[in-house]
Amino acid sequence: MSVCVRPAEPADLPRLVEIASHSATAAQWNQAEYLKLFAGDQPEAPTQVVDPQEKAQSRTALVVEQSGNVVGFIVGRQVADEWEIENIAVTGAARRCGLGSRLVGELLDHVRSLGGKTVFLEVRESNRAARSLYEKWAFLEIGRRKMYYQEPTEDALLLKFIFP
Repeated sequence: MSVCVRPAEPADLPRLVEIASHSATAAQWNQAEYLKLFAGDQPEAPTQVVDPQEKAQSRTALVVEQSGNVVGFIVGRQVADEWEIENIAVTGAARRCGLGSRLVGELLDHVRSLGGKTVFLEVRESNRAARSLYEKWAFLEIGRRKMYYQEPTEDALLLKFIFP
């Protein structure tokens, strides 16, 4: 089975939404949040007001394909020399095959190539599979956000990866 990781494209949008909707642990974004991933692909209208905070941020979205079908994605956001993994999901049938790890590795390679120093993320305390994945990549627990997640209410563990 051929596997490849590539930058997400606007045509992937329906599939990203579908994958996330079937993943209980993925961030459940609305359509506008997904559209922001590709906002940089469009020229800005001269009258458009851009929030300086948004302008200083850069997003990267990668998808993993298995036999030509998108089966997972990861989204990272850059602010200065720090990055945050904002969302990651792999379809149920493709889980436990190393694809999540492949996505994390590809994003870390991308961040390193851009001179990033650290990568942060939040993860549900009960999400053992994700925590194990991040431990494999040497993310360290640096804090906790009380009652960060809803439905069900749960703490988030704050993890950090530092490039050697």
